Amino acid sequence: MYAIIENIRQELIRDADEKTKQSGERFFKEEVKLYGVKSAVVHQIGKEHFKVIPDKNKSHIFSLCEELWKSGIMEESFIACNWSYNVHKQYEPADFEVFERWVNNYVSNWASCDTFCNHTVGTLVEKYPSLLSGLKRWAKSQNRWVKRASAVSLIVPARNGKFLEDIFEIADILHSDSDDMVQKGYGWMLKAASQAHQNEVFDYVFSKKATMPRTSLRYAIEKMTKELKAKAMAK
Repeated sequence: MYAIIENIRQELIRDADEKTKQSGERFFKEEVKLYGVKSAVVHQIGKEHFKVIPDKNKSHIFSLCEELWKSGIMEESFIACNWSYNVHKQYEPADFEVFERWVNNYVSNWASCDTFCNHTVGTLVEKYPSLLSGLKRWAKSQNRWVKRASAVSLIVPARNGKFLEDIFEIADILHSDSDDMVQKGYGWMLKAASQAHQNEVFDYVFSKKATMPRTSLRYAIEKMTKELKAKAMAK
């Protein structure tokens, strides 16, 4: 056991609160493992411990992250997400395989999925656009969180106006998925893309509205004008 991981766990146990734990559990339909530590406190614990890691080489940080992910406890996963992002300047394309393993093996709720994918995976893909093919493969997975990950990894690039055609391609793959977590994920991706490409996203949604799940449609048009929303929602 890495000493730093043990120290983090002791600190999380010390700061755990049953009321926070019960409140957190209500946000999830699936069973989740929580200490019951407020997000801001978890972030601070992770930040302080990261500072004192002497070896910040990416491979060492990733090995620490893996230990945190393995616990299955949400607060530890958040620290793993932040630490893996902290070394983003060291990213290289082969890191996608590591992240893919983590998503497949350890992600088990929307909070860990989104925290990890919005920043860590999204930053890697933005740096190496050839990895978009990997996200399209994820979209065809049987694992609901891998499918959601394929979409939410593009939230930040989408807001920046990037990868619009790839976003539409992933939305096409996920179009008829019956899982509400996947529907919300790709709807959110389209909403993010609409911030830079409102007309293009509206045209896409409008062309699909007869078959697109209403959950996805509502998410996708959330940032649009009242007029466009009304047109998209009309029978």
